[in-house]
Amino acid sequence: MTDTVARALDAVPLRVTDPEKIPAERYYDPQFFELERKHLWPRVWQMACRLEEIPEVGDYVEYSILDKSVIVVRGKGGVRAFHNACSHRGVRLANGPGNCAKKGFVCPFHGWRFNAEGECTFVFGKHIFSEAMLNAAETDLVPVRCEEWAGCAFINFDNEAPPLLDCLGPIVTRLNARHVDRLKMDWWFGTLLPTNWKLAMEAFQEGYHVMRTHPQLEALSPPGFSRLGPDADAPPPAETITPRDLVNLNIDFLKSVGDGMAGMVHHTEVAVLEKLRDMDVPDDPQAAIMAFYARAQEEVTKDGLARGAPMFDIAKVNAENEFHDVEFMFPHFFLLPSLAAMSSYRIRPLTAETCFFEIWSLVLRPEGEVYETPSEPTILPYDSRDFPEIPQQDYSNLPIQQLGLHNFKHMRLSHEWEGLISNYHRLVDGFLAGLDRETLRKAENTVNSGYNSPIRDIGF
Repeated sequence: MTDTVARALDAVPLRVTDPEKIPAERYYDPQFFELERKHLWPRVWQMACRLEEIPEVGDYVEYSILDKSVIVVRGKGGVRAFHNACSHRGVRLANGPGNCAKKGFVCPFHGWRFNAEGECTFVFGKHIFSEAMLNAAETDLVPVRCEEWAGCAFINFDNEAPPLLDCLGPIVTRLNARHVDRLKMDWWFGTLLPTNWKLAMEAFQEGYHVMRTHPQLEALSPPGFSRLGPDADAPPPAETITPRDLVNLNIDFLKSVGDGMAGMVHHTEVAVLEKLRDMDVPDDPQAAIMAFYARAQEEVTKDGLARGAPMFDIAKVNAENEFHDVEFMFPHFFLLPSLAAMSSYRIRPLTAETCFFEIWSLVLRPEGEVYETPSEPTILPYDSRDFPEIPQQDYSNLPIQQLGLHNFKHMRLSHEWEGLISNYHRLVDGFLAGLDRETLRKAENTVNSGYNSPIRDIGF
């Protein structure tokens, strides 16, 4: 680290100086939140919408982040994004989703109009304006950088930022192999959480919490083990546990994940797994589990292909690519693969102690299959029983954690299992310090990873 970088980082208030300790004030201090608003969100790639939300020419959505609002629209030449403000006197043109193919965007104040390419197509009373005020540079909507990946449109307010895929890094190869661009929405929920946006993400950056927060999953761990590995506090495995019992236990576990989170194990996949309860299994317990997962991947692949889904060979992809069942993409986006389906999360800050949290269930659906794709999230209270079981359990912890943070100084992290939390916090500090784009891009490539990651050297 150069002296210049060190000085810039030292100027960041509440910065992470010990990678295993996170200052609690970062989650509620208004000044720190203001620094994020000014120096983080204007410089990062953000998942703005799923492309399924805008399938037809003229379809648009509004993406908001703090005080910024962006229109993402499908034009004749593809998907573009614009600042959501009339070029005349700044009135917002879009509030929510819609289609502008017939009338364009019409300013409700003075009637100026704009097409899906952002061009100003009508100014009432042109003669009252000077010629300089009516050239395209003055009247067209101001573009926002927009790039596509994983079936989503991403935006960035920084015109000099490296391209999206360069910032995402190796995670792109892992997820492209799983046909991430062909996933379709099954359902979409949203909620307002009384929690800082960073805190809301961190429950999904480590699996250490499963034992207590999701006891229904931990109960389906093999005897003598937890989902973290061998459990020194557990009694030794009972001699009566058989290889077939272990196979059924894993089927029960995957079914429970599907019941609790849907996209992580889709109901079409559970139906295939249930048929494997009577499969022939080796006498050795470890060999039996390996045989089950090999067969499960094979049968889910075959089932998807038979139904006409754009499937990949699950076993081949898993053999050729590092697998993580939670993948994090800085600063606020998650994809959670298991077999072929996925869940997805997006978290956006609202205030220093509130955020908007969205969850998607995604599936590789056969082309042409009739399905009513959601156009907006189903908004629920964060404590609603209508959420699947797993987010219900996570949401129950986060508000009381937010309250508890006001009463102590530092979070204490496991350097092995909670390292992703430390890694991304230190990257936030890099943005707040104003480090150069290439240094930040390299750090993003390291931070973008699966959960349960160790603390890593991110370059500064």
